[in-house]
Amino acid sequence: MTRARILVLCTGNSCRSQMAEGFLKSFDPSLDVVSAGTKAAACVHPTAIQVMGEAGIDLTENYPKVVDQFISQPFDYVITVCGNAKESCPVFLGDVKHRLHIGFDDPADARGTEEETLHVFRRVRDEIKRDFFDFYTEYISKGTL
Repeated sequence: MTRARILVLCTGNSCRSQMAEGFLKSFDPSLDVVSAGTKAAACVHPTAIQVMGEAGIDLTENYPKVVDQFISQPFDYVITVCGNAKESCPVFLGDVKHRLHIGFDDPADARGTEEETLHVFRRVRDEIKRDFFDFYTEYISKGTL
């Protein structure tokens, strides 16, 4: 079976796309998964690193990447993860077999106390895990490239 190449795409590549990349790699280490953003942030959000660590996934070595560095590479799937209406979903113009959108709120927009912010990050993390596991079982584990 051919190893699936997956690009998870958002704007800053600091939270949602990093979490999705981490979960996909945890579901199946043979997957070739990268994440990127159209306007890459300076670093992976520290709270994203914290809540993914709680889920047993280490993002401490991850860093935001600009999507342009992948434009010449072919992908089986490009998945956008932007969520709300005020956010514009990026478009990947490279060679892609399948384009999907699996949207989530941006936890970096969370406001409030530290506990309230953590709650939002954990909720989004859990939604990403659930929805990307559904994607994995529906498309990847069945060999639907």
